[in-house]
Amino acid sequence: MSGLCGWAGYTADEESRRKLLARMADALSAHDGSDVSTRCSVGCGIAIASLHGNAAVHEEGDLHVAIAGHPVWNDRELADLAAREGHAKALAAAYAAKGPRLLDILGGRFALAVVREGEWQALLATDRFGTVPLDYAFRHGCLVFGTHGEALQAHPRAESEIDPQALFGYFFQSAVAAPATVRKHHRRLLPGHRLLLKGGKITVEHYFRQAITEERRPLPEAEEEFRTLVEQAVERAAKGAEVGAFLSGGTDSSTVAGMLTKVLGRPARTYSMGFMAEGFDEMEYARCAAQHFGTDHHEYYVTPEDVLEAVPRIAEVHGDPFANESAVPTFCCARLAAKDGVGLMLAGDGGDELFGGNERYATQGIFERYARVPAFLRVPLEAILRLVPMGDRLWPFRKARSYVRQAKTPLPDRMHEYNLVLRLGARNIFTPQFLDTVDTEAPMRLARHIWSASQGASYVNRMLAYDWKFTLADNDLPKVSRACELARTDVAYPLLTDELAAFAARLPTEWKVKGKELRWFFKHALRGFLPEKILRKKKHGFGLPFGLWLRTHRGLQQLSGESLSDLKGRGIIRPAFVDEVLKLHRSDHATFYGVMVWRLIMLEQWFRVHERQPAQVK
Repeated sequence: MSGLCGWAGYTADEESRRKLLARMADALSAHDGSDVSTRCSVGCGIAIASLHGNAAVHEEGDLHVAIAGHPVWNDRELADLAAREGHAKALAAAYAAKGPRLLDILGGRFALAVVREGEWQALLATDRFGTVPLDYAFRHGCLVFGTHGEALQAHPRAESEIDPQALFGYFFQSAVAAPATVRKHHRRLLPGHRLLLKGGKITVEHYFRQAITEERRPLPEAEEEFRTLVEQAVERAAKGAEVGAFLSGGTDSSTVAGMLTKVLGRPARTYSMGFMAEGFDEMEYARCAAQHFGTDHHEYYVTPEDVLEAVPRIAEVHGDPFANESAVPTFCCARLAAKDGVGLMLAGDGGDELFGGNERYATQGIFERYARVPAFLRVPLEAILRLVPMGDRLWPFRKARSYVRQAKTPLPDRMHEYNLVLRLGARNIFTPQFLDTVDTEAPMRLARHIWSASQGASYVNRMLAYDWKFTLADNDLPKVSRACELARTDVAYPLLTDELAAFAARLPTEWKVKGKELRWFFKHALRGFLPEKILRKKKHGFGLPFGLWLRTHRGLQQLSGESLSDLKGRGIIRPAFVDEVLKLHRSDHATFYGVMVWRLIMLEQWFRVHERQPAQVK
């Protein structure tokens, strides 16, 4: 994975500046051994790390620029310049001509930094999906930035105090939600946002919002355009490196794997993970897709020993606490590919969030229908349900009460019905002294803010826009990108091109979710291309049976015991809650309570790697 870091507005002697920039750059290459280039002047330093030549740094007079990722110039002259002399040269030319408005003609996946030293102006930006995260700190007139939080940590002006509010948010959704980071004075740019430094002040603002414009058009015409866009996206992503593809057996990964075989004109290398655990293994679907497309297929079955090896490494590669369990199989998959010499993995992430593939899109539709029931029917029904004796014990009435209660809860609050923190209770989980330092309502306020800002008249389109931020930018994309970084291979997301996003935004809502049928258009357009077995399957993915394995595997039990014992002493989690959740995990619902155990373990593992001094809430 490529990355960048640097600062604007900090002065020191030349040797100190170069040593400082070298320390910051170490965070960019620590895990994948990528090549690092640096530029350092009196008050500005920029470093770039490139694994396969897809990042660049350039200086021109008092202008210093760096760009990382897989950018796409929507201007012929700049695209030609980037092809000849690199993306950084094109970025410098674009900034000289258009200033911050250069983002109007830049797409793809990227993070960029531009610093004009003489006037102390700077521009930071990340792409429309936040695929390449970019953190920053503005302290004492100095702007420090980096695609790795650890890079900021090395700079003396970027204070590193832990933010209790961010830790609370981590438990709320298994990751720290941008714009927050785990560091109180560090922030993360939201997708499609830019930062401008001018006159000693910073401004953070949108530079892009995806317009939702549902259009009526002939279905065959739309399907043909869709297939062409997917093929072009895969072809573009596959250029320039030895390429392979993740293959879970779902519609997204199968589509990417099939298209990769088509554009290469030979069997694509595909990689799948399996689990020896009932209800978690989907290898049969991956094999079905591999056989259907004739890929050069590779399989690996993840074991508890793999989990033990991966846990500290995953904690280390993430600058913030991160608890998406499927990071483990994703890392194992990428590592298997890297051992075969694959330098770039294609991932299918994004299809669900563009075309309506998550189960909750259909589930929430059931609740949304209740709002359309006439009031003269709803009011008597609710009165009857309240008055029925022992209604909470009788199954039909209990289900009806639950349905009405959820239906009357507005979105996005309703989507958090099974949130672990809300279910188990913040006061049961956290110590009083920790809760005194946080606002327990903040995560839901952020959720409502993002929901209110989402585009589209239909609840489906608003949920999709909501998930572009919380599911993709905060969770799934960091999971895959950092796992590939650990494995020393790059990753691209061909289903997240700007063209496909704009195409999806023009589709009618009912083509995305038709009743209970998810991804209706996506599947209909690919009939005859994807195997019927995969078109009919339910969504799954690279899950991890951690909760089940923890019941019997001694190594995982030891990891859990040691991690949670140390976590008890940090003043964040009530020691009694740790004991209680372990007891609940052993007695029943191993998978459900295993998720909370995993979050507790990963937090302690993160502290061990990133905080040398014991961190306690006082």
